[in-house]
Amino acid sequence: MNTLRHMLSCLLWPVLLVSALVATAAGIASGNGVLWFNLTYILFAITIGLFERVMPHERSWLENDHQTFANLAHTVLNKGIVQVLVVVSGTAGLAGAIQSAGGNGPLWPSQLPLFFQVVVGLVVAEFGLYWAHRIAHQSAFLWRFHAVHHSVTRLWFINTGRFHFVDTFVSIILSQPLLYLVGAPAIVFLWVSAITAFIGVLTHCNIEMRFGPINYVFNTPGLHRWHHSMDIREGNKNYGENLMIWDMIFRTYFDSDRRPPARIGIDGPMPSSFLGQLSAPFSAAPPPAVSPDRPPGTGS
Repeated sequence: MNTLRHMLSCLLWPVLLVSALVATAAGIASGNGVLWFNLTYILFAITIGLFERVMPHERSWLENDHQTFANLAHTVLNKGIVQVLVVVSGTAGLAGAIQSAGGNGPLWPSQLPLFFQVVVGLVVAEFGLYWAHRIAHQSAFLWRFHAVHHSVTRLWFINTGRFHFVDTFVSIILSQPLLYLVGAPAIVFLWVSAITAFIGVLTHCNIEMRFGPINYVFNTPGLHRWHHSMDIREGNKNYGENLMIWDMIFRTYFDSDRRPPARIGIDGPMPSSFLGQLSAPFSAAPPPAVSPDRPPGTGS
């Protein structure tokens, strides 16, 4: 039984991700990509939720933190409104208009198979996502918004979308235009968005998994748990959304053989209600938390 569990913990991350991507590809090929993606995403999240109960990384994170409604409300606002309307309708539509006006941009490697074009798109978008995330930790003003995400006291699939909408908007405007500039086609925009959605759920899941060399390529739950550490030497690391390439280049990659801390959160208060969390960053009071780039307790 222990051998089977160990094998499952090693295979689970790649199997879940590949299965979701294969289902999404089948949906796109059938001409019902959006519908298939939504169905796949829901089934994907439910599957991860079940594994969290069977193979939890931290049993204490199974306890109710009374933030489920707030987490889901942030998710609906971010995923349902900001990302769907802005990213899918806006960026894919603009990319399609650019294509119809004159084809892909001159910098885009359109001669490559789609798989490698998506890889290029991920690396390009990741550069913007990396810096949006890093700046959100280094700027006292932007940390006000990003602190909403870091205020969670446990990681599980439900708080994947717990981001203040301003935080999400900053990430979009610093990453999507890069794909415009290099002339990425609409299909690449869609694949980058889908991969980001699936990896985001995996990154925040509370499942006991082993990653090995995967940690050097993708952002995994093992790496992201360090990012949520209250120790600034650990929390000020692993800014990658999907890939770790820019953390490697800019020397913010962190991993350790010891177990990541179970106690996570922020050094400061955060309203428990969804509306309170939306309004907290606009308060005239000091920032609701301290950025991991500054010592705890120093305020703004």
